[in-house]
Order: sequence, then C-alpha cells, then structure tokens
Amino acid sequence: MTLSRIRAWAGRLKRDGYAVYLASRDPRVPWYAKAVAVAVAAYALSPIDLIPDFIPVLGYLDDLILVPAGLWLAIALIPDEVMTECRAQADAALQRPASRAGLIAIMLLWIAGAAVLAWAVLRRWAIA
Repeated sequence: MTLSRIRAWAGRLKRDGYAVYLASRDPRVPWYAKAVAVAVAAYALSPIDLIPDFIPVLGYLDDLILVPAGLWLAIALIPDEVMTECRAQADAALQRPASRAGLIAIMLLWIAGAAVLAWAVLRRWAIA
C-alpha cells in the first residue's frame, strides 16, 4: 500500500467517523445503529483499549482493526440516504478551516484552569 492510499483511507475513516456521529443524531436512524455508533465512538475515544498501546505492534493493531470494523458495521446499519446526507455534511465540515476564535477560547480556558489550580495549591501550602 502506498502512502497516498493510506492517507486517502485515513481521510475516509475520519469523514465516515464524523458522518456516523451525525447520523447517530438523526431520527431516521434505528436505535440499534445508534447504539453501535456510540459504542464505536466510545471505544475509539476511550483511553482503555482491549490491548494496551504500549505492547509493540499488537497495541495499535486492535485500533487498526476494531475501529474500522465498527465503523463498517455502523455504516451498514444506517439507511443509505441518511449516510449519504451525513457524508456530505461531514465533507463540508471537514473542509472548513479551524476557527481561530475557538482555538483562542480553548487556550484561555486551559490557562484559566491552570491559574485556578496553581492558586488552590499555593493557598493550600500557605495554610499548612
């Protein structure tokens, strides 16, 4: 497999992952398809894996097999017309540039959180 084919496959996975998320919120999708979509998203985003990532090769192999297989199952359960609409929405959303205002807001939240934590720790040490 060439690098360009791997990148294209990864791009389709990213798009389909977002499209499945969008489809899981659509009322035309059956509950069991929504359940599979939520389970796949939870596994993909969970810090807990079936095989821990620190185990060479096998640690990432479960992510490379289970997540695409789960996406495939979720896509198979979602009605075709819904999936087509959601893929178009996902393509449009992923083509938009990232919001600088959103980035700045997140950075400010992290800085404020760190400042509050530092203040709480310093206050605790000052009292003790």
